[in-house]
Amino acid sequence: MPKKVRVVDLSLEIRDGLSGVLGAQIKYTNHKDSVPAMLASWPGIKQEDLPGGMGWSAETVTLNTHSGTHLDAPYHYSPTMAGKPSRTIDEMPLEWAYGHGVVLDVRHLKPGTVVTVDDVQSVLANMKYTLKPLDIVLVMTGADKHWGVDTRKYVSEYAGMGRDATLWLIKQGVKLVGTDAVGWDRPFAAQAKEFRETGNKNLIWEGHFAGIEGEYYQMEKLTNLDKLPPHGFTVYCFPIKIFKAGAGWVRPVAIVEE
Repeated sequence: MPKKVRVVDLSLEIRDGLSGVLGAQIKYTNHKDSVPAMLASWPGIKQEDLPGGMGWSAETVTLNTHSGTHLDAPYHYSPTMAGKPSRTIDEMPLEWAYGHGVVLDVRHLKPGTVVTVDDVQSVLANMKYTLKPLDIVLVMTGADKHWGVDTRKYVSEYAGMGRDATLWLIKQGVKLVGTDAVGWDRPFAAQAKEFRETGNKNLIWEGHFAGIEGEYYQMEKLTNLDKLPPHGFTVYCFPIKIFKAGAGWVRPVAIVEE
């Protein structure tokens, strides 16, 4: 008897506006406005020849590669990784884009704090799970509940991954990670505040810049991680193939067998 599966959408929609979180500009052409283009494409036809006198719909989208749910490549963090040219999004090994998923629930951590190695190991110990090479690790901060509701909270109230925790995941053989927050690191404002107080340059974008030392790809602006078990599901997240880009849009889904 075939197994019953549940498909969970892990992506946010790309929508017009949402300044501050790299929204998009979308121009919508409806079925009536497109009629002139259709008449020009089929010389000799008239509007009354079309079903209901209407044509096609179309959209023109202007957006950044980091708009909406997307996948960052090592090239986004640095032009080189361990002294070699960093891979771009079109160079991602596709066998890294699907695999066993693991959810790290860090919602108990105070927003703005750094997720440490101890934090990661503690969550895994409570799950009674040991990471395997090519596991896809998804960090649940709870930030996605603010998406489309409160932009200020969405970009400022979540815990972010630190350099050491990121490198520790890489050393376990993890090649792809993700977060339901706007970024892998903690909020920029929190990093900047601590930098002003300490002058420590290593605090700047520390989770991302860990990719200068160890190769990894990462997804940002995920959602619905709370609908997944801690592990025991499969993630599929193939990015759009944009030539020599540092990121690409992605529609990640999780398949849960029940």
